[in-house]
Amino acid sequence: MRGRSVSCGRRPPGPPARACRRGKPGPATLRHHDAVIGSLRAAGFSVPMTGHAISLIDSYLYGFVLQELSLPFQDAAEVEEIAGAIVREMPADTYPHLTELATERVLRPGYDYADEFAFGLTLVLDALHPDEPLPA
Repeated sequence: MRGRSVSCGRRPPGPPARACRRGKPGPATLRHHDAVIGSLRAAGFSVPMTGHAISLIDSYLYGFVLQELSLPFQDAAEVEEIAGAIVREMPADTYPHLTELATERVLRPGYDYADEFAFGLTLVLDALHPDEPLPA
């Protein structure tokens, strides 16, 4: 795809990918993309770095949603039931690190996988830095 414009053909990169899957992006989708791009450009991101940032943010969001949708649980009770059963059935001495994470993090009261989203998104956003001076 290098050197060609993005179309709704094979494997379009970044945010337009979702819009292309729908066939035709609506005005709300276009406004959203334009606003995010505008925010990055106003913060001093060059056009190429804006493309990188959009791709990274979009990939994280899309990947997290896919992961969350594939989890075999919906709430804390189901986490306890499913993860608890796995931990009880697997030998802790064979999988010590997995056992530690499950018992010290996942099976603790108040654990919510959705909270991982904010941590990851903060990490992604903190890693992005403008590469141009701010406009005067």
